[in-house]
Amino acid sequence: MKTNLLGAATVAFLLGMGGTAFAQEDCPRGDLDPMYCDRDGDLLADTPTDPADWKNPDTLIFAYTPVEDPAVYAEAWSDFLTYLEEKTGKNVVFFPVQSNAAQIEAMRSGRLHIAGFNTGSNPLAVNCAGFNPFTIMASLDGNFGYEMEILTYPGSGIEEVEDIRGGQLAFTSPTSNSGFKAPSAILASDFDMIPERDFEAVFSGKHDNSILGVANQDYPAASIANSVLSRMISRGVIEPDQVISIYKSQTFPTTGFGVANDLDPELAAQIRDAFFSFDWEGTSLQREFEKSNEGQFLEMTYKEFWDVIRKIDAANGVSYACE
Repeated sequence: MKTNLLGAATVAFLLGMGGTAFAQEDCPRGDLDPMYCDRDGDLLADTPTDPADWKNPDTLIFAYTPVEDPAVYAEAWSDFLTYLEEKTGKNVVFFPVQSNAAQIEAMRSGRLHIAGFNTGSNPLAVNCAGFNPFTIMASLDGNFGYEMEILTYPGSGIEEVEDIRGGQLAFTSPTSNSGFKAPSAILASDFDMIPERDFEAVFSGKHDNSILGVANQDYPAASIANSVLSRMISRGVIEPDQVISIYKSQTFPTTGFGVANDLDPELAAQIRDAFFSFDWEGTSLQREFEKSNEGQFLEMTYKEFWDVIRKIDAANGVSYACE
């Protein structure tokens, strides 16, 4: 499967507007788009070598992955963004994105400076948009991640994964790890079940749509991230007995947070410090994310933490090509 994010005309425009092109001989890049270089081998786009290409805007744009109601998360992130303003001396604006592809395109075009990209979108954001992730949320004891679960509802007639054959399974979006990539690979390898051959695949757009769809019996089954499920139950959006889990995967890294590669290095360092020095206690961020047992930002590397996700992409035949 080849993931197409941007049309040819859009790519041509963005190549002309964003980033610096480098000669191949002095610009190793691996899977990175030709806009970027990776001279240090960390799999991330390097900061441009010419300071004239560094961005240092008066207003920073932040976007959180579009997994649930944007209004809920604008409030949840409000205390952190206020702190980020204090640390950088900049205005910071929360930008509610409606899709993973739109979020990636916004960073690629220079309209998004700081972001949390969901697990499955991280490789695409890294390779197509110059995203430099450096942290994820973790519990206070250092545990992190979530599992993909396949849900159904009581009385659906589905008691195990094989019972989905001949029926319907809801995914979220093609760029989601738990909402599409991981279940596709697992269903094919462990159960010999392939979309459209063995079941009808539908796309809900977001994890909360899939979870609500099962809870309201609009979908007989759905693959979701259980961290989202935990927060929805904690907020009273659904009751625990409205859904039943019939499969739980290994643990995957959760949303990766970071910056665009072309920010002024001093500004990028200030943003990084804000993540790691932020005191969660009593904040809007704590109130929302303690529902999924998260209470700190943990330092990480994309090369190490996203290795399993890149392997899932390879198993699914996903390409990181941007055109």
